Amino acid sequence: MDEMLNDAAKTIAQLMCASARTAPKAKGEDTLFLHILEGDEKESVVKEMEKIAEEKGWPYYVRDANNLRAAACAVLMGIKNKPVGLRCGGCGHDCDSILDNMNKDTDFSGPMCIFKTIDLGIALSSAAKTASIHNADSRMMYTVGLSSKRLGIIKGDVVIGIPISLKGKNIFFDRQR
Repeated sequence: MDEMLNDAAKTIAQLMCASARTAPKAKGEDTLFLHILEGDEKESVVKEMEKIAEEKGWPYYVRDANNLRAAACAVLMGIKNKPVGLRCGGCGHDCDSILDNMNKDTDFSGPMCIFKTIDLGIALSSAAKTASIHNADSRMMYTVGLSSKRLGIIKGDVVIGIPISLKGKNIFFDRQR
């Protein structure tokens, strides 16, 4: 039964990636990165999350690491900060200077083109809806994304992870700090 549910979770993850890939994007420019995290690679991300919790004293990283460990797999989604050229000022800069002003010393380099951030949000929402349609429990976690980014598993200036669980009880429901 466990193997069958793990296979189903991976199929749902693949469908979530399809939903994210086909989600609308600003000016039709797709700078989305997708990856399915499972097995030993998933465990390496769990260990990185535990390491970050220790380094920064952030207990919620341990909570999220436990959720990822209990999940069958996770979808990773990253977006490249490629300004769309509208010069809207939404990022606090203009499209010609945003990349020169990116802070590489933070978890997620910013400023980000607001439209790329919106693209990521739409793709994440499309993927989460697909998980819901298939009755899979999931939760968006920046902690999973950042840890995966640090390990070089996925590219992107901002990365979010969505662990997927198919258990009798939603493992993401009554999480404790």
